[in-house]
Amino acid sequence: MSLIKLLFLFTLILLIHNENTSALKILAIFPFAGKSHFIGGEHLLKKLTRRGHSVDVVSHFPQKDAIPNYRDISIRGSSPIIANNVTFDNFSKFNSVQHKNFVEAAGTDVCDLLGFHVLQELMETPKGTYDVIIVEFFAAHCYIAFGQKLNAPVVGFGTSKLQDWLFGHFGNPLNPSYMPSYFSTFAQRMTFWERLQNTLLISSVCIQFDHYLKTQISQVEKHFGRRISSIDELFNDVSLVLVNEHFSTNDIKPATPDIIDVGGLHIYDNTQRLAPEVQNWLDESIEGCVYFTFGSTVNIESFPKDLLKAFYQSFEKIAPVRVLMRGDPKAHLKDLPENVMILPWISQIAVLKHKNVKAFITHGGLLGTQEAIAHKVPMIGIPFFGDQHTNMRNYENRGIAVILDVKTLNENSLTNAINTVLKDPTYRKNIAKMSALFWDRPMSPVDTAIYWIEYAARHGPVLKSPATELSWWKLYLLDVYGFMLMCILAIIFTIIKLITLLCRCASGTRPKNKVSRANKNK
Repeated sequence: MSLIKLLFLFTLILLIHNENTSALKILAIFPFAGKSHFIGGEHLLKKLTRRGHSVDVVSHFPQKDAIPNYRDISIRGSSPIIANNVTFDNFSKFNSVQHKNFVEAAGTDVCDLLGFHVLQELMETPKGTYDVIIVEFFAAHCYIAFGQKLNAPVVGFGTSKLQDWLFGHFGNPLNPSYMPSYFSTFAQRMTFWERLQNTLLISSVCIQFDHYLKTQISQVEKHFGRRISSIDELFNDVSLVLVNEHFSTNDIKPATPDIIDVGGLHIYDNTQRLAPEVQNWLDESIEGCVYFTFGSTVNIESFPKDLLKAFYQSFEKIAPVRVLMRGDPKAHLKDLPENVMILPWISQIAVLKHKNVKAFITHGGLLGTQEAIAHKVPMIGIPFFGDQHTNMRNYENRGIAVILDVKTLNENSLTNAINTVLKDPTYRKNIAKMSALFWDRPMSPVDTAIYWIEYAARHGPVLKSPATELSWWKLYLLDVYGFMLMCILAIIFTIIKLITLLCRCASGTRPKNKVSRANKNK
C-alpha cells in the first residue's frame, strides 16, 4: 500500500473516531489533602489530556513540570498534606474515631476550603465554560454544587469501593446479608452473627452520616448561594460515578448503570522504571525478594523500637531471601541486616512487576494491593485503619494473603507469615487466578473511565435510577405493603363478621323451633 493511501486511511480513521467526540473542557476537583486519594485521579486526568481534552485540576498536588492541556488550580497550603506523616500513635485514634469526627475532618473541614481565593475565583467562571466536572467523592459532597453553578454535568470519582453512605444517593441496593460495610472486616459469605453485626453497622453508618452531613447544607448556601433542603438534592446533578473497584478483587454486587467500576486504572499503561541500583538488587535476588512498604501515608519511623527490631530480626531470619524496604535510610541503616536495602522512594509498580519479587508486606491500602494482585505477588497484611482491615480480610479469605495484627506482631509471627507466603504454592496459584480475572476486561479501566466521562458530557444524567426520585417509604414499598395488609385485615374482618352473623342467625333460629314445638304439644 502506498504512503498516500496509508495517510488517507489514517485520516479517515481519525475523522470517524472524532465524529461524535470532540475535545472537552474538563474541570477536575480533588479537595481532600490525601496523596493516595489523588494518585488514581491524576493518572486518569493525564490520560485525558493525551486524548486531546483540556483539564483544569483543583488539588493540593500541582505538577512539578508543565503538561500540555493540563492546568493546575492549586490549593496547596490551604490544609495539611496527608503523606508519610501518620504516626504509630495515630492508629488507635483513627480506629476509634467517631463518625462525627470523620465527617468533620473529611467533609466539613474540606468544604471550608471553598472560601479559599482560587475556588472563589473559580465560582465566577462563566457558565458553559466546562463540558463536564469531575468531583472526588468521599465525604465533602458540597463540591457537587459546582455542577449547577457552572452549568455542567458532574462525574463522581471514588478512590475506593463505593462507601455505605453513597449507595442511597444512586438508588443502588445495599443488602447487609451479603454486602459487607465499608468499615467491617467481614467477607461476603457471613454467619448469622456476622450478618447481624453487619446490618447494625451499615444502619448506624448511614444514619449517622446522613445526620452529620447536614452541616454541609449551610456551606452550600454560604458559598454557592444555593438553597437546598438536603444533601440528596446535590446528587441530582451527578450523571455517574467512577469507582475504584472490580469484582475480581472486591465484592460481587448489583449496581445501577450510573456506577462504573474502573478498579486499577492507575496500573494500566503505567510507565514506571526502576532506578539502576534497585534493578541490580532485584536482578541479583536469585532466592527471591520481599517488598516492604506501608504506603504514602504511614510513617514507619514512628513505630516503637521493639517493633522495628522485630522487623529487622525477621528479615535476617529469612536470608538469603532479600528485602527491599521503603523508609528513611538515616533512621534504619545502623540496625538493618545485610539482606535488606532501604530507600526513601521506590517505583512500586515497577518493583512488583519484577520476576524475583515473591511477597509484599503491606498495610492493605487499596492502590498497593491492586498493584500486587495485578502482578501476582501474594501479601502479608498488617492493616492499621480505614478500609485496610476490610481489604486484607477479603484477600485472606481468597487465599492470597496472611494477616497480622500490629498489636501482637513479633519476630516469630512475622517470620512464619513470610515463610508461609513464600513456601506455600497455593498463595501464588490463587493470586495468579485473581490476576487473570483482574486483567480480563473488554476495555482497560482508563479507557472505560474516559468513555463514560465523554458519555456524561454528551448526554448528562440519563443513567439515573428512578429509585432516587422516591421517598424511602415508597422505595421499600411500605405504602404498598400497608395497603395490602389493610386489604387482608379488611377481608379477615369481613369473614369474621359474616361467620359471627351466620352463627347468630343459626343460634337464633333453633330456640324458636323448640318453642313452637312445645306449644304444639300443649
